[in-house]
Amino acid sequence: MNKPGGVSVGVALAQAKANLAPLEDQARTIIADNIAALLAPTPADMIEPMRLDMAYSASSQIIDAASPFEMDDLCKAAKGLCDLLDAAPRQGGFDWRIATVHAQAMKVLLSLPSTEAEARTAIIANLHEVLKRKLPGQPQG
Repeated sequence: MNKPGGVSVGVALAQAKANLAPLEDQARTIIADNIAALLAPTPADMIEPMRLDMAYSASSQIIDAASPFEMDDLCKAAKGLCDLLDAAPRQGGFDWRIATVHAQAMKVLLSLPSTEAEARTAIIANLHEVLKRKLPGQPQG
């Protein structure tokens, strides 16, 4: 690539994108499975730190699976949930409705066609409002 007569950067990027394409279905399955994990009822005897860690792990795996495929809105939603979970009190008191709302939003984002930019933007904007209200020091814009 960096030698005269080698593969151009544009061709290399196109080849890399083509090589990733067959993995997108697998990534979508991973994302859907982790959204389902976030929406699944948790055992009543699960301690709060473990529940927080499991939800954080699921959100993190969503980011890992979505980012290579430019699913930026899913990454933003999952990152926001990670930030909220990271700031949650380990001794209890986290409002789990927030995690449910984020997971439901991610489920909608996953199902929306990429052409639905306005709907995607609205979902992310609403999740950002949750972050502004629930995280101290979050930018207001």
